[in-house]
Amino acid sequence: MKLQKIVSRLQKLHPKEIDLSLDRIKTLCNKLGNPQDKIKAISIIGTNGKYSTTQALFSILKEANFKCNVYISPHIKKINERFVFNNKELNDEELAKLFEEVEEINQKLPITFFEILTAAYFYKASKYPSNINLIEAGLFHRFDATNILKQNLASIITSISLDHLDWLPKNEQTIERIVFEKTSSLLNSKIIIAKQNSKKVIRYIKKNISSNLSKKLFFGEDYNYSSTEKKFFHFEDKFSKLKLPMPNLLGQFQLENVSTAIATLRILSEFNVKENHIKYGIVKINNIARLQEIKSGKLKDLVKNNKLLVDGSHNEDGSRVLNQYLQSLNCNKHVIIGMMANKDHIKYMNYFKRISSITTIDIPNQPNSISGKKLKEKLNKFPNIKYKKNIKEAIKSVDLKNQDLLIITGSLYLAGEVLNLN
Repeated sequence: MKLQKIVSRLQKLHPKEIDLSLDRIKTLCNKLGNPQDKIKAISIIGTNGKYSTTQALFSILKEANFKCNVYISPHIKKINERFVFNNKELNDEELAKLFEEVEEINQKLPITFFEILTAAYFYKASKYPSNINLIEAGLFHRFDATNILKQNLASIITSISLDHLDWLPKNEQTIERIVFEKTSSLLNSKIIIAKQNSKKVIRYIKKNISSNLSKKLFFGEDYNYSSTEKKFFHFEDKFSKLKLPMPNLLGQFQLENVSTAIATLRILSEFNVKENHIKYGIVKINNIARLQEIKSGKLKDLVKNNKLLVDGSHNEDGSRVLNQYLQSLNCNKHVIIGMMANKDHIKYMNYFKRISSITTIDIPNQPNSISGKKLKEKLNKFPNIKYKKNIKEAIKSVDLKNQDLLIITGSLYLAGEVLNLN
């Protein structure tokens, strides 16, 4: 309860949820002693795959006996997920104490919620100067609160695609502008570029980082993977080829994220990450709400022996890779979907093929979501579509036959509600 009260106060410090600027975060961090200048960090930037790549890095580094601090955005089930220090989430009491200290130093000056959370993370991270920090960028990067580091160990560019277009001028809502926002202010260190959706995106990235003096690694040019066996995949870079066990993640696209994490840690030779660290690390990745199978709990009980998945994908590219996985399965598929209002709902759903039923729902506790009724109206071209008010009603309404699959998707906020309800 104390933590919730503090969080509520922090959310009211600025009239806007997002206000793209670095002035406020720099002012507060200066009062905190510029903690961002005292840490060792790997920055993870992009549209899709940031969380999975971060968790793969974290799992491998733990296997190699490194202590890590991890900062992600957004959280799924609880805000504590954003604050990992010494390989462990802060508990409610620890997080409340941290927030109170930073809140007092801020002296009620206007600052967005994400900015003050980021400042709090930097402040706490500076207490562990020898730890490796895995820092996931928020919206875009150029004016993102995480982008006040003066140096870092590496920048990872995950898959970049169209998303959050409402934060760009109407005449510049293009993939070229998004690539610019995410890559034009990268630090001089090492830059690892994950697999991208098109040659056009790669071309824009190369253009934006052409004057950056960092060592650059591109997927497909400097590192790669292949998957021809059921239980193993092969990773290759300039150092050697590795035969590795399949990670504990669903979806072929996750091999791209895991391979990017491996390439990053191998190019950071000072870490001395060994093949065994990679082998044992990638089968222990904690990756929630990204094609996550729910194997037990209240909601799982409702589907009995059928497979239940939850996935937080919410943009066109996320839908594309999700459906590559779904189409590889030989079973009937049922979809429960809720989305935020500012997403391209039709483009997201256009990737869903051969779906037995679709149920739209309201996302609880999210005033910026589209109502399930309105979403159903927008998607009326899809057959077998219906609306149910909440998650439990939706699950109970699906006519599941033996061996059918049910997936709940469309929003990370919805995924969090599902996992908490379960």
